[in-house]
Amino acid sequence: MSAAAGQPARAWWLKTLYRWHWISSAIALVGMLLFAATGLTLNHAAQIEAHPVVVDRKATLPPALLAAHAPRPGDAKRHDPLPADVADWIAGALKVDVHGRPAEWSPDEFYVALPRPGGDAWVRIARDSGEAELEDTDRGWISYLNDLHKGRNAGGAWGWFIDAFAVACLVFTLTGLAILQMHSGNRPGTWPLVGLGVVLPVLLALLFIH
Repeated sequence: MSAAAGQPARAWWLKTLYRWHWISSAIALVGMLLFAATGLTLNHAAQIEAHPVVVDRKATLPPALLAAHAPRPGDAKRHDPLPADVADWIAGALKVDVHGRPAEWSPDEFYVALPRPGGDAWVRIARDSGEAELEDTDRGWISYLNDLHKGRNAGGAWGWFIDAFAVACLVFTLTGLAILQMHSGNRPGTWPLVGLGVVLPVLLALLFIH
């Protein structure tokens, strides 16, 4: 096939690759900014001082609820959401929503862990006295963004977003590589730069990571 005959096919491929390249870059833009910025904050976590804010609240479960959910002989430890009436009381007394959250039931206490990006919390209720306590720790917005980077305690919807973002990044990168290949004939520095991008991290890993 002559060079002239191959021009329409090359032009079609370039047009298609550019289209997928800009679409994937648009989809991944905000995610790439987020993950690049949090890559820096995670890499320098020791130099970024955090100031956690801890909130502690205490209350006492009403006697009627305490009696209604008192431990019974033979009760085994289990992980189930708290009864709706207890969860409603916690929402009013301790200002936190535990509806539907798994709780650790034991003869001694109810315990609900409430992890989230950028912080965590827990609720404990003693089953003998009804003493209830909430401890809520907020580690700040940098910790929040770092946890989003890692997908830590961010839920299923965020996990799906990370998967979609990763696919968009793959499309963006691979179409960029194909475009580089199609223009490399007129740009002699293309493959040395690509090779440097491959060799440099490999050398750093081999020489400095033990």
